[in-house]
Amino acid sequence: MNTNAPLKELVPVTARGEATRRKLLSSAEIEFGSKGFPAASVSSITQRADVGQGTFYLYFHSKEEVFATLVRTLGAELCKSIEALSTEAAAGKDGERRVATLLLEFAAVDIGRHRILSESQFVDAPVFREVHEKLFAAVAKVLSVGARGIAGGDTLLRAAALVGACASAALQHGQWAGKPVGKPLVDAVIGAV
Repeated sequence: MNTNAPLKELVPVTARGEATRRKLLSSAEIEFGSKGFPAASVSSITQRADVGQGTFYLYFHSKEEVFATLVRTLGAELCKSIEALSTEAAAGKDGERRVATLLLEFAAVDIGRHRILSESQFVDAPVFREVHEKLFAAVAKVLSVGARGIAGGDTLLRAAALVGACASAALQHGQWAGKPVGKPLVDAVIGAV
């Protein structure tokens, strides 16, 4: 018996089951976002979702699995928002500025979500990498159609630099100093990368 084989994903078969799964994910987002992975528990997630602890295991095998699912979900939502900007950038808008603004606001305003994505590097490094590679690709796509597009692999490197600069600047400027995201911050980040 291979104990390292991946577990089969638990998929709800009814609309009610899907609603319960979404409720568990929403509760997990609040728990992980406010407490961090180590302090959150299956018990606290199920209490917040107002379901029995046994119900959790109908949808997820473990706390690690619900966390990884949440990281992928949040990453996909962020990528979708960024990908929408690539269409706007193609229509003549400043894509790089819009991406920087979106990333800065995500890290400065959606603090719990930002914490979850950041913490995933310590909880599940392969999922962290998977989500960030998709994020870098989405940002690179916007940069490639924007006014400051760069050819080849350099666009992906610039995308990674922009994501990192936005995360750090949002921590210092937004989360820690409590200042709003505005044009001066966006200009500073774009100028730095």
